[in-house]
Amino acid sequence: MDAIDLKILALLQKDATLSIAAIGEQVGLSQTPCWKRIQRLEADGVIDRRVAVLDPVKLGLGLTVFVSIETADHSKDWLDRFASEIAAMPEVLEFYRMAGDVDYMLRVVVADMQAYDLFYKNLIATLPLKNVTSRFAMEKVKSTTALPLPAPPSRGRVAPQLAVVGE
Repeated sequence: MDAIDLKILALLQKDATLSIAAIGEQVGLSQTPCWKRIQRLEADGVIDRRVAVLDPVKLGLGLTVFVSIETADHSKDWLDRFASEIAAMPEVLEFYRMAGDVDYMLRVVVADMQAYDLFYKNLIATLPLKNVTSRFAMEKVKSTTALPLPAPPSRGRVAPQLAVVGE
């Protein structure tokens, strides 16, 4: 991946609706080579998908809950079953296996406390859990989908700063 690829990725992370012509103009390429680079980044799996980011509050989903889960069972079979159950719950936006004092962490988005109570009851009915702790977000201070991109290599060396695209 070179400097032009990184610029393309930075632009697409900000606005995936940009036209190929607009992206090409900003990175110094004509449309065809720009489009080929984007297609390669998609084929290589660097660009996972292009989506619309929705506002949960405007959709009536104003409660974000971080759910820590501890389990007494750490077998592969248990995790496979648990992961399958969690995958079927649309309220769960993120699901992580953790290191440290908890085993799993979920980010859950629901309308309100009543909706969370229903979610919680469904969660504890899935499989035996040792402990479930819920933490309720009071305010979203920062939220982004843009990953920090590395700066392009400088004469064979990787620069420690991040790439920045001018606005």
